[in-house]
Amino acid sequence: MSVVVVGAGIAGLACARVLVDAGVDVRVLERAPVVGGRLATRRYDGRPADIGAAYFTVSDPEFDAVARTWQAAGLAREWTDTLVAIENGHEEPRPGPMRWAAPGGLRSLAEHLADGLTVKLQHAVTAVEPGPMVDGVPVDAVVLAMPGPQALDVLDPCLQAARRAADGQDWAPSFAVTLRYPERAWPDFRGAFVNGHEVLTTICDDGDRRGDRAPVLVAHTTPAYTAARLGAHDRVIAEVEDAVGAVLGLPARPVTGYAHQWLQASPGRPSEELFHLDEDNVGVCGDAWGPPRVQTAWLSGTALGRALASRLG
Repeated sequence: MSVVVVGAGIAGLACARVLVDAGVDVRVLERAPVVGGRLATRRYDGRPADIGAAYFTVSDPEFDAVARTWQAAGLAREWTDTLVAIENGHEEPRPGPMRWAAPGGLRSLAEHLADGLTVKLQHAVTAVEPGPMVDGVPVDAVVLAMPGPQALDVLDPCLQAARRAADGQDWAPSFAVTLRYPERAWPDFRGAFVNGHEVLTTICDDGDRRGDRAPVLVAHTTPAYTAARLGAHDRVIAEVEDAVGAVLGLPARPVTGYAHQWLQASPGRPSEELFHLDEDNVGVCGDAWGPPRVQTAWLSGTALGRALASRLG
């Protein structure tokens, strides 16, 4: 039996891991040059910064075991259970679940999951057709571990069930803007939800969550602001610099700034199911299949992998 998993984010890698452990021949195809998807870490000025998911939380016992494995390997650490909410100049602590971070960047967790798997990077799949077939090559099953709009781009019109599953997703765009300052000139806040702001949704202290205390902040922008600025990276950096400085009352401007554009940053309208798997042996999984969290992506991919292993076995 052979399965192709398209997408090397945490959902696709979790799915592939289950199938490989069940003795299924699996290939993971990823269009990017690295694994991770929105567990994204970019190196700026010689230092990694998380520009996708800001952190992850744990509530499921199975995912907790995975997190503890990462912790034992020195890849992840418990970061904070309290962030702040900022609105109209007022700041209020917001306790919640423990947020986990990764000293080497969240992408290192995906790299850990990918260890031992057959992953082909910089391989863009263009067509998934009945059979199923991936770019004209027959397989026993195919998994699309990606946002619905990306899945729709490759799914043949005849694969109606998979297309309905992908089309039912609603995604919001965002810019992740990484700002490096001359020094740390803000009080310890770890991370902030910026409520009611025209430009910002969150600001994270990347030096605090990574543990190196570097004077680096990563801010994410609202869907409406992002949609009006697509492709305008330089303008976004300047406007986000201004917005972050005003919200935090910073005395100095950043030394450098970088922007990354996410067309599908966060899913809305979460599905009540954990994954899609139809009679054509086409599956769809990811963090849109439940609350939009890293844990959801892992649970979705793992559950789909088990369903496929049972069917193919």
